[in-house]
Amino acid sequence: MDVRKILEYALEREREGCAFFSNHAASAKHAAVAGVFRKLAAEEKAHIHYVEALIANLAGGGAPAEAPAFDDQQRSFFSDRAASEMIEQTTVEAMVPDLPVLRMAFLIERDLAEFYAGCAPQATGATRDALEKLAAWEREHEKLFKSLHDRAFAEYADMPWGG
Repeated sequence: MDVRKILEYALEREREGCAFFSNHAASAKHAAVAGVFRKLAAEEKAHIHYVEALIANLAGGGAPAEAPAFDDQQRSFFSDRAASEMIEQTTVEAMVPDLPVLRMAFLIERDLAEFYAGCAPQATGATRDALEKLAAWEREHEKLFKSLHDRAFAEYADMPWGG
């Protein structure tokens, strides 16, 4: 396994994800969805810095000064509690126009989590640990978007004809 190629691929996917979430934060119809996208874009930027640090370490150039530390005890914004509170504080019906974007966000996060989880067993040491931690982080995002999508879709499915 060429670790550098894996990390370069991951870096491009993280950049694409960040751009997706940033763009959709600006166009989301529901304020809570826009807020989630903005926060996720910020987390994706942290992923980008982290992967850049891993690549720099491989090249022997040292890590960027602001590379985020991953700690198994830390949780991102997208903890179970934060997700449930955000969902409770929003009108799910108003999220219906954002259903396709929520679904796409879920798929992006799931695909990236699967990529990291699939590559981790092929790696060793710190690289394996980093890939496993990235997979866990992406799984948190995946779980949030699945929950948001499913709640909004359930609301949509129960609406009378014509919305």
